[in-house]
Amino acid sequence: MIEKGTVPLQCLCLDLNAVVTPDHCRRLVVIIVFQVTSVPNFPLKATSDICPGKDIKEDMVHLTLFPHIHAMFYSQVFLFALSVIFGLVLSAKADAVVYEGRVPLSFANSDLDTSTGPFLTAVKGSEAATHYSQVLGNSTAPTSLWASTLTEQVISITIDNTSVFVPGGGAPQNGFRRTELIAQNKSLSTSLNDVMEVGVTRFHFSVKENDQLPLNFTHEYQVVFIEPSDGTHVFELQIGTPFTNPTQSLPSSDAYALKIRDHSLNLLFSTDFTPSTWHNFAVQVDWDQRTLQVFYSTDGETLEAVTDVVQNSSAGQGATGEGDFHFGVLKLPLVNPDDSTANQNDVVHFGIQEGTTEGLLYSGIFVETISS
Repeated sequence: MIEKGTVPLQCLCLDLNAVVTPDHCRRLVVIIVFQVTSVPNFPLKATSDICPGKDIKEDMVHLTLFPHIHAMFYSQVFLFALSVIFGLVLSAKADAVVYEGRVPLSFANSDLDTSTGPFLTAVKGSEAATHYSQVLGNSTAPTSLWASTLTEQVISITIDNTSVFVPGGGAPQNGFRRTELIAQNKSLSTSLNDVMEVGVTRFHFSVKENDQLPLNFTHEYQVVFIEPSDGTHVFELQIGTPFTNPTQSLPSSDAYALKIRDHSLNLLFSTDFTPSTWHNFAVQVDWDQRTLQVFYSTDGETLEAVTDVVQNSSAGQGATGEGDFHFGVLKLPLVNPDDSTANQNDVVHFGIQEGTTEGLLYSGIFVETISS
C-alpha cells in the first residue's frame, strides 16, 4: 500500500527478464501507480528502473496482478505499461556490430605489419608496425566484459623515440610521439565510416596500463578518438596533464585520470586510471542530432551510463563530421622555452619529448549500431 495524502494507491508490477549478453540489462521493473477508483480512464503515472540503452526482449514480459485491484483497470494499466516499457527500451536498442576489433587467437602479429584484418597500421614511426604494436595471445587476459561471448587477444601499443609519424606529403610530426591503429574493413563495398558513422552508433573500447612501460603523466596523451579531416576529434579519451603554453605545474591534479572530452574539449566524464584494472568505455554518438553519451565500467562489470545525452554541436555534420576511429598512444610534447613563440604553439612539429618507451593495453574494441 502506498499513500498519497489520504488517497489509497496500489501497485501493478511488470517484470522483464532476458537472456542477454553481459552488456545488457537483465531485469527491468516498471511500477504503474494508480488510484483505486471506479472512475474510468483515471490518469496513470509511471516510474521506471531501467538500464539506459539496453536490449530487453518483448517476448519476456511477465505480469503480476494484485487480486484486490478492480478488474476494470487491468487492460488500461497493461497497455499503458507496455507503452512505457517499449517506448523506453526500444529507444536505445543495440542492433548489430558494424566494426569488430576484438581479434581472435588466430590473428597473428604479422597481420599488423601488412594491415591485414581490422586495423590499418600506418600511423607509426619508421619501424615495422610490430615494433610498436603486438597481439599478446594467451599471455595477458583481456577485459572479462565479453568473456562469455567470445575469446580475444589483448593488443599492446607502444611509442619510443622513433615514433615520429610522417603523413603523406607532409612534414615529420616531430612534436608528437604516436602509434595508432585505425579501424578498417576491406570487405565492405563502401567506406567503413559510411557504415559506422550514421544514425546512432556506440564505440566500445577497454584500456589498461602497461605496468612495464608506464606513461609520463606530465604530458598529455590522446589515446582514443574519431578524427575528421580537419584534425579535430568528435570525442577523445585523454590521459595525463593537458598541454598548456606556458607550461603549468606538472603533473596536473587530474593527470592520473581517464578523461572523456567532447569536440570542444569539454570534460564529460573522468575516473582514476587505477592500475591492474580494465577500464571499459562505450561512447554513443548520434550523428544526426550531434549528441554524445558515455558508458563506463571496470573489468567484468556491466557498462552503465555515466552521463546523460549531451550536445556535441560544435562537431561537423554529415560527411564533414565523419572521421577515422583511432586507438593507441599519441603523446603531446612539453613547451620548449628555447623555441620561438610561433613554434611553441605548434605542438605537432615542436616541443620536448624524452624519447622513452611507453605503452597501453587494449581490448574490447568494436562498434555497434543503436536503433530508436
